[in-house]
Amino acid sequence: MPLASAGDRARLWRPILLSSAVGLSVLAGACHRRRPRVRPAPYPPPTPSAPAPRPRGRAAPPPAPIVQGEEGIASWYGHPFDGRRTASGEIYDMYAMTAAHRTLPFGTMVRVHNLENGQSTVVRITDRGPFVEGRIIDLSYAAAQAIHMPGTALVRLEILGYGPRESFSPPPGTFAVQVGAFQDRRNAERLRQQIARHYGPVTIQTYDRGDGIFYRVRVGSVASEDAATQLARKLRNDGFATETFVVRTN
Repeated sequence: MPLASAGDRARLWRPILLSSAVGLSVLAGACHRRRPRVRPAPYPPPTPSAPAPRPRGRAAPPPAPIVQGEEGIASWYGHPFDGRRTASGEIYDMYAMTAAHRTLPFGTMVRVHNLENGQSTVVRITDRGPFVEGRIIDLSYAAAQAIHMPGTALVRLEILGYGPRESFSPPPGTFAVQVGAFQDRRNAERLRQQIARHYGPVTIQTYDRGDGIFYRVRVGSVASEDAATQLARKLRNDGFATETFVVRTN
């Protein structure tokens, strides 16, 4: 058999090399497809940070104004009280933004909302009153004009702060129950003696109302408005008074 030439040997090896190359390519592709995909490790969850410490020496923000929500009739007073001394010791000025209230501490800042026309104004408590059933505050002439209140009006009171520093905590108080006011002192003394047999202490307060001197009979000296309210109920039930007014005496 004759020996194959070099060209014949090259032609014989070409299909073998080609098939080998194709096989290697297929194998490489298969290996490439079968290689598992490496997933990145998940990030660890964030560690919650501790709350930042409050800086020392810095005062906490003041709370929102307290809404007392007391509703009732407001009245006002001017002459002949202008220039007279109020229950707090201040001289009443009918053109200042002040008011009288029976139980709020002196110096309390109050926003008065006129529920009849939507207007409001801010006053400072300097006096005691009004001593008329159903009325809750007695405004100065200027304050009444500020909310266009020619006579009386239905109002709501919003406390903005207690005392000269406008604290949001009322100071301790002493309360009594007013059971009567007389122009004749003898009538005041007679009622005082009747009540003193059952309740005490009973005092008589002299008050210049502008149209005459009045003698107010007051019973008790308790540390809370609730206790004074209970005392007022007992005095009415026992027949010592028909109208009672709880009054802060300090």
